[in-house]
Order: sequence, then structure tokens, then C-alpha cells
Amino acid sequence: MTIEAGSNARAALVGELNALLADHFALFVKTKSFHWHVAGPRFRDLHLLFDEQALEIRDQIDLIAERVRKLGADTLTSTGSIARTARVKDQDSTTLSAEDMVAELRDENVALVQRLKELKELAGEARDNATEGLIDGWTDVAEQRVWFLTQTLK
Repeated sequence: MTIEAGSNARAALVGELNALLADHFALFVKTKSFHWHVAGPRFRDLHLLFDEQALEIRDQIDLIAERVRKLGADTLTSTGSIARTARVKDQDSTTLSAEDMVAELRDENVALVQRLKELKELAGEARDNATEGLIDGWTDVAEQRVWFLTQTLK
């Protein structure tokens, strides 16, 4: 199935899938950076948690990109296109507290869940059942990250 000329719903869906792809790349980098730079009494647990979550995000990147290609469209092609498209905010500090790292990742994942729910609506409008099904799985995984990070802050 390819995008047909004039299909506004499908074009919007592809645009948002690419935005989701950019967010996953950016969130992967942020999560991995926090994995490398976390310090303090909870170092081991958070170091492992951040690595586990980074790998989970990384594994979704290819699935999202391949969905865009299956729809007959092009994916993001460079770090510049990722930077222009991602909503995930850069974090260059290597000295954030462990608590601030967890809170920042929680907030980014909450925003990602919201983006996924909006994307599900677009998939419905485009009558793309396959993408809707994938989004359900991606949402569940992101909600689990939110749950883990939220519980870690208690």
C-alpha cells in the first residue's frame, strides 16, 4: 500500500510517523546519555534501568521507519532532519541529579505517549489498520516506561 496523491490523511500520518521517528532517535540519545552520566547512591539501578529503556527505544526506531517505507514514503535521512523534527528537548548537562534525570525521562515519555495517542487517531482517519495495531504496541511500551520512571520517583 503506497500513499496516493491527494491523500491528506495518509500524508499527515506519514508526517507524524516521521516525527515519532525523530522523537525516538532523540529520546534514545537522551536516555543513553543519562545511562552514561548517572551518579549517586542509586547508580547501579538507574544505570541499568536507563540502558534497558534506551535499548527498548532503539529497537522501535527501525519498526517506525519501516512502517513509513511500507506506506511508500521516505523516512528521515540525517541528524539534521531529526533535530528539526523532534519534540524531545536537548539536554547537554552531564551533572543533573539522578532524580532530575528520572523526572526528565518520565516527562519526555509522557509526551511521547500523548503523541502516540494523537497518531492513533491519524491512523484511523487514514484507515490504516496495520499502523493502528503497531501504535497500540508502541503505546504500551512507552506507558510501561512512564510507569517505571514514575515509581522510581516515589
